Amino acid sequence: DVSGVDLAKPLDDATRDALLEAVVEYGVLFFRGQEITPDQHLAFARQMGPISVPAFSPRYGTNPEMIVLDQVSPRGEGGDTLNSDNTFIPEPPMGSILKAVELPEVGGDTCFANMHAAYDALSEPMRTLVDGLEAVHDITQPLTKAIRAGHSNANLAELQAAWPPVTHPVARTHPVTGRKALFVNGNSTTHLVGVSDRENAVLLPFLIDHVRDPAFQCRFRWDTGSVAFWDNRAVQHYAVPDYTTRRVMHRVTLAGDRPA
Repeated sequence: DVSGVDLAKPLDDATRDALLEAVVEYGVLFFRGQEITPDQHLAFARQMGPISVPAFSPRYGTNPEMIVLDQVSPRGEGGDTLNSDNTFIPEPPMGSILKAVELPEVGGDTCFANMHAAYDALSEPMRTLVDGLEAVHDITQPLTKAIRAGHSNANLAELQAAWPPVTHPVARTHPVTGRKALFVNGNSTTHLVGVSDRENAVLLPFLIDHVRDPAFQCRFRWDTGSVAFWDNRAVQHYAVPDYTTRRVMHRVTLAGDRPA
């Protein structure tokens, strides 16, 4: 939890640097009482780094730099799977900045999972195995879910052609700290490279299930005006689908690099 910072105002260099260091150290930062406008949200994001425009967006927003998430019945719509944002592109986002705009009467928390901890919790033989593996990430499943739920008007075939599947390490090395983090998720990772179908059917589901361990997680209860800023390279998130009234969130993603 971060206090004493007003995200509506420009940050001095020392504060900006401290936040960037803290998000790497802790994985996710939480700010409360931040009644910022969409323009102020974008301005804060730009102080953290260049903005990454997503490959596709829900149909609710008007600015491609800001994703508007507007849901009432979220179960099965994609957010209720632990995931990292947009790993189906060659250079997935460095981070994501999410603000609560309208919250349901009950529920709507978000869980965050530390992928450094998930990697470290594997046995040494398993770490050695995943260190040598790559996995394929594909836009098809998350986009199909968005279209089916009515959140996107995108053309599936056109976006599949524009954003073909990409390959990333199963355990990526953090570009700042050099620490290893698991980098597979249930939304976008389709299969492991160079293993048999039988091996893939056992190992990938195990890794995806492994990151669900509550020992790696924290759970954040939102207020309107709450903001979360997480390191998308080392943290996965899960939007708890336990509500039936409207939940509106604004998200901006920061440009990243090719995982190594």
